[in-house]
Amino acid sequence: MLKRRPHLITTLTAVGLILAPFILPYLDFAPNTVNRILVWGLFGIGFDILFGFTGLLSFGQSAFFGTGGFFAAYLLTIAGFPHVVTSIMLGTVVAAIVGYLVGLLALRRTGIYFCMITIAIAEVFFFVEFNPLSEFTGGENGLPGVPAPSFELSFTTLTFTTGWTLYWFLAFFYFIGIVIALRIVRSPVGAILSAVRDNPLRAAAVGHNIHGYKLTAFVIAAAYAGFAGGLLGTMQGFMPPDAFMFHTSAELVMMTAIGGIGTLFGPLLGAAVWLFLQDFLQSAFNLGAAWKLVLGLIFVLLVCFLRRGLIGGIADLYNLAFGKKAPEPAEEAPQPGITALAEQRAKAEAANELDVATMPPHRRAPEGYDGPILQAVGLTKHYGGLAANSDIDFTVNYGELRGVIGPNGAGKSTFFKMLTCEVVPTAGKIIFEGNDITGKSVTDVCQLGLTKSYQVNQLFTHLTVRENIEVAVLAELRGRFKLDLFRNPAKIRGLNEQVSHTLAMVHLTERADTQVSALAYGEKRRLEIGLALANSPSLLLLDEPLAGMSPRERVETVKLLKSISKGRTMIVIDHDMDSLFEIVERVTVLQEGRVLVEGTPEQIKNNATVQEAYLGGLREVA
Repeated sequence: MLKRRPHLITTLTAVGLILAPFILPYLDFAPNTVNRILVWGLFGIGFDILFGFTGLLSFGQSAFFGTGGFFAAYLLTIAGFPHVVTSIMLGTVVAAIVGYLVGLLALRRTGIYFCMITIAIAEVFFFVEFNPLSEFTGGENGLPGVPAPSFELSFTTLTFTTGWTLYWFLAFFYFIGIVIALRIVRSPVGAILSAVRDNPLRAAAVGHNIHGYKLTAFVIAAAYAGFAGGLLGTMQGFMPPDAFMFHTSAELVMMTAIGGIGTLFGPLLGAAVWLFLQDFLQSAFNLGAAWKLVLGLIFVLLVCFLRRGLIGGIADLYNLAFGKKAPEPAEEAPQPGITALAEQRAKAEAANELDVATMPPHRRAPEGYDGPILQAVGLTKHYGGLAANSDIDFTVNYGELRGVIGPNGAGKSTFFKMLTCEVVPTAGKIIFEGNDITGKSVTDVCQLGLTKSYQVNQLFTHLTVRENIEVAVLAELRGRFKLDLFRNPAKIRGLNEQVSHTLAMVHLTERADTQVSALAYGEKRRLEIGLALANSPSLLLLDEPLAGMSPRERVETVKLLKSISKGRTMIVIDHDMDSLFEIVERVTVLQEGRVLVEGTPEQIKNNATVQEAYLGGLREVA
């Protein structure tokens, strides 16, 4: 939603901020409440980038909120620095630096462990503020006397003191903050952050340094927190010690959840609801401290009945009013039959979209190298006392179409994972295009030109089909990590063309703007292959591409695999040997983690040792 009509969203935000002082007083919003809403809304923008767009739930944002705020307040009070805005900016930089250092530690873990680390960090910062650094922070007294911002102009002096006068100062910086955030989430970095949120495993497997992008989101969130902390001290004329307290982080999480996660505007709306109800419950009902209980119950009800927050509820009402339906789940999506798929393929061929000349140029052998594209020597993997693979020698030449088969438990999946560096071998080495890649990461080998499709779909389910392919193509065009935070993806040379080619190759052009969760299973399998194809690999590994398909879908997918194999080097694992033998030129048979035999499909069909390994199954197939 945020990527559509960007100028309209920015314009409406500016208009809303301009009109707010003339409308909100009639809704019983006090000016100080509105100013607090702006500060919390700005604080929440960074948190929403971290949690809503990257999927990292942090309960430690108070550490950066307090760091930025107290650093700015110290400069303006104890140090006597005269420039308010400069002090706030310096506090923002310090908060970002602290966020970088903390992120290096916290991002070593994921999930609940990451959350627990951030909680611990928040408590550490609170302790340090109250004890070792109390001389600089005022301890439990905070730092009073923070001056109001003022600007000396040639003809007058602009001073922003309190109330609606200060509102314009805060509104200006909120607008700058939201514009920057919108640019970030619309940039290539924003697209990758969304992919990391959906499926970090696949984001790494298509060639992105997910740790670097997570750390980027963490630093951005810390910078926003530090800037909001500086504004808090300026707004109140006093930097309160509770900025470092855990409940500050908890309130931020609740406000964002109430407003809507992954919207950027959710924290602002959530803060408006939270702070208005806080004032209303205390003033109208004289509840005292009991307002927390009532507000907590309201929060629980909102989260239970509006799981996407207030903005999500408003969007649902809009769609209902204008007859727009949400995407149907995949199991209810219409299953395309062989006729429909054949028509799609015919259209693609008619437009020459599947011709080798129009495909994204896949990578060739390095200049001066004339050896095999892939060579595994003595590849072995032990899990404790269990040997999944033992002393495998495996060589694939450029342009070869190789199949790998074997009964269940033969070690095929482990072997594939070692080839793509998802699993580190116990012994042996892997040579790819003359380079030893043993021990490298899956991201590194993808950047070198070795990619894989997964047996179980690993897609970015909350993104559209086009966005899935874009994420993969960006890894090739930009490298494993690049901080082009404000770049328009549409201006990246070759991006749209390569995405379109890949969509055409896997017959998903007509479904490009469909959310992945609404695709049929066969379409998801084609998209899985498309993600592996998108960054023009020199070696493509397909792990059971026909798994779970109906007979009709298998027929069409075999045609698809034949078309994409032109001029490529491919290794395919599949249990459907009839289909596999149609695609490949040479077959390697694994049994009990070792190479049993290699040969052409015809040789393998008629090999007595292979037939015995499959208990006669191949003889019946033949």
